[in-house]
Amino acid sequence: MIRKTLEDSIVVVTGGSAGLGRATAVAFAKRGAHVAILARDLDRLREAEAEIAQFGGRVLALSVDVSDPGAVQEAADEIEQKLGLIDIWVNNAMTTVFAPVEQIEPAEFKRVTEVTYLGFVYGTMAALKRMRRRDRGVIVQVGSALAYRSIPLQSAYCGAKHAVHGFTDSLRAELIHEHSRIHITMVQMPALNTPQFDWCLSRMPRQSRPVPPIFQPEVGAEAIVWAATHRRRELYVAWPALKTIVGNKLFPGLGDRMAARQAWDGQMTKELKSGSAAANLFTPVKGDPGSHGRFDAQARARSLEVWLSQHRAWVVPMSLAAVGVGIAAYLNGRSVV
Repeated sequence: MIRKTLEDSIVVVTGGSAGLGRATAVAFAKRGAHVAILARDLDRLREAEAEIAQFGGRVLALSVDVSDPGAVQEAADEIEQKLGLIDIWVNNAMTTVFAPVEQIEPAEFKRVTEVTYLGFVYGTMAALKRMRRRDRGVIVQVGSALAYRSIPLQSAYCGAKHAVHGFTDSLRAELIHEHSRIHITMVQMPALNTPQFDWCLSRMPRQSRPVPPIFQPEVGAEAIVWAATHRRRELYVAWPALKTIVGNKLFPGLGDRMAARQAWDGQMTKELKSGSAAANLFTPVKGDPGSHGRFDAQARARSLEVWLSQHRAWVVPMSLAAVGVGIAAYLNGRSVV
């Protein structure tokens, strides 16, 4: 069961203190929702809480490491005690390592997997435990084009996103089998201008960056809000994500070669990386960057593909009608000649 209005709904966003998660929490709050944000750094949580509270709803900021299943369950209990019954749960928390496979330590693979994959599993389990009692609710999995098409230098992250996709498909089939009214959806993101490229662990010689074209986190946030209120199995955000996913299904070998050629240098700027740069893999990086990274000048604020997907109920018929008119005009012209 999906709520079409977000007024007074209870929304949980993991990784909600910065980047896409913070933009998502703000987007829900603007629509009258009460929002709980989960992240590790308490200071940044407080800053995010103050920003979200400006829009009038209640906000609960909880310091939680999503790789701890017990802590996630306890947070869900506290949310329902202090805010109310959870309507929407957004799994978004992530981390990554920018490096070739042989330069990533086993403990680092483990940590990325625990946060970026198992964090989604634990969040989903916490949401399901409470939603099943009422047979309603929505779980949004924040995915990526990299859940379909892996790229070099992010093997741990790509593996985790593939795992989230497989887990989500399996759970969706179970919910259908049970005739459950709980809805689960996955929103596949393009490259976003978020702070992760300044604080995720990197062993590359130059500064990390998203592979262009880059979109502002608000584009992804609006897509998440829309997915939470519409029964869509999956939503592709922006043309690069759609192109990557469809292209990989049709020409996976070509995708391998293109990733090898374009995504290596494409994930680095020309700036040399500081040897003293902090990384958030095991402990939070201090400071409050907000939602945006340092690529505002290059980032796009809109996505035509999201708009087309949201309005496909009439865009597709109109497109088919236009094609039909064109064919009729062509045939009529031939008959006149």
